[in-house]
Amino acid sequence: MLKARRRRRLLAAALAGMLSMSTLAACGDDAGDGGSGKTLRLWHYEAPESAMGKAWDEAIAEFKKKHPDVKVEFEAKGFEQIQKTAPQVLNSDQAPDLLEYNKGNATTGQLSKQGLLTDLSDVAEERGWDKAIPPTVAVTSRYDKGVMGSGAWYGVPNYAEYTLVYYNKDLFAEHDVEVPTSVDELEQALATFKEAGLTPFANGGAEYIAQQYVYQLALSQADRAWVESFQMKGETDFSDAAWTYAAETFAEWVDKGYIAKSSSGVKAEDAGVSFMQGKHPLFFSGSWWFGRFGTEIKKFDWDTFMWPGSDMTLGSGGNLWVVPEGAENKELAYDFIDITMKKQSQNTLGNAGGVPVAGDPAAITDERSKKLIEQFDTLAGNDGLAFYPDWPANGFYDSLTSEVQKLITQSAEPADVLKSLQAEYDENVLK
Repeated sequence: MLKARRRRRLLAAALAGMLSMSTLAACGDDAGDGGSGKTLRLWHYEAPESAMGKAWDEAIAEFKKKHPDVKVEFEAKGFEQIQKTAPQVLNSDQAPDLLEYNKGNATTGQLSKQGLLTDLSDVAEERGWDKAIPPTVAVTSRYDKGVMGSGAWYGVPNYAEYTLVYYNKDLFAEHDVEVPTSVDELEQALATFKEAGLTPFANGGAEYIAQQYVYQLALSQADRAWVESFQMKGETDFSDAAWTYAAETFAEWVDKGYIAKSSSGVKAEDAGVSFMQGKHPLFFSGSWWFGRFGTEIKKFDWDTFMWPGSDMTLGSGGNLWVVPEGAENKELAYDFIDITMKKQSQNTLGNAGGVPVAGDPAAITDERSKKLIEQFDTLAGNDGLAFYPDWPANGFYDSLTSEVQKLITQSAEPADVLKSLQAEYDENVLK
């Protein structure tokens, strides 16, 4: 009994610490509440210099103009922080009115199944979000008993995302390497850079980066039926040709020095920064880095290309705006989402390096951003978005992270890693 009380006190203390107000100066306390007593409490985890961060700062300013009697309290949260604590927080009286949350069965799907999120179906229809968001993007907005793709709307993405290869054009030119158009050409490029003393790929094994390399390798050998079975039907064979190729190729690249063994403990942020510092010629990750790279990379020229030899890549609608079931000011939350779906916010996002879902293509003036959006449109049009590997099962993000780390440290053989993933998947998959 005493232990149980102590655990409850510790949980309460942890929640109180996490929920302490750290409102950013950009969103300040000077909005005032005009005596209404109402406050919009908003959480998201996008960096201020990212495309989404810029667009949402603008949306907050617009919200304040429309609601001068409402105080806005914005708290910046970390992706990992929300990923791990959302179920407890949303099941408490400390839930915000609106937050950004990861999409997929194991996250938004699970919370919707637990009754912790507001059903937005009527609001989405009333405000036209269901028409503005393309069907390929809306897949991750809707959940039926926790499984994405159909059912009620529990989240609204105002942007889309996908993975691609970022490359250092200066290093490519210096070492006479062309942009690869096949797997053989990619491996030749990797070998050339390694011979020149460079570790080709920036990598972060402590978080999502490394597992996404592995999933992309599997996708290069897979088809749409394979993806749907893994993601939505709860059926996959980790000893099949696609998963085996992925694990063995990734392990081989580590062995050859194309991916550093020391990257097993590197976080996603540090992997991205190492590419920005010019330490690696290549970095495979999401479009969420695009705007930041455009702002922060000053010492070299860079560009992107799609993973060669693959019709599919990781991608979907962006992370979701979700409204907790216990939110105090749901209508204010809906008003804020509505602003992020308007042309002004959408076009700001597009010109800052994001992928808007309801923008005006003619309003995108940045050439590199145009290319980013055109690549997404091509992928979506060709059914090339394959979601993310951690989505199908509860806790699978942590399972993938720890098992792929073993490939980086060479502490387990690929077959053993795949066997462990099969057991974790089968035990925790959502159907």
